[in-house]
Amino acid sequence: MKDPSQDVSVHREEVELLKRRAYGFLEEARLAARRGFHDGACFLAEQAVQLFLKAVLLEVIGDYPRTHSIRRLLGEILRILRSQELEEFIRTNKIRLSALEDAYLMARYFIKEYDEDDSRDMLELAENTIKLAERVVRGWLRGRRGPP
Repeated sequence: MKDPSQDVSVHREEVELLKRRAYGFLEEARLAARRGFHDGACFLAEQAVQLFLKAVLLEVIGDYPRTHSIRRLLGEILRILRSQELEEFIRTNKIRLSALEDAYLMARYFIKEYDEDDSRDMLELAENTIKLAERVVRGWLRGRRGPP
């Protein structure tokens, strides 16, 4: 019989790997923006958020949907964690989140050029999304473990 603690360990390692990659992509996005490669900055910002949200879902439920949709990933996190702060963030940033999600394809395959304003906005949104997701999941995990 399979030892369930092995699954937890594997998930923990994958969660940490996805988060490291997400932070690496975020840093690369910042560097790309500074170099004036705004298409790359927007694409990398999207990748950072996508991987981080998948890490959060893996941490919380042990799996994540096989999708590239940031809005779907956020919706799953909201459904599970029921955070009013996250719900408000999604509602307030609906159009910006859609634009960030579109960068996954648009920055690579379509005749769309991103500029400095775009990359600045997407980087800011990526950073805020990751910070919020980290804060919300930390609070949820703390609540599940009980008081210290």
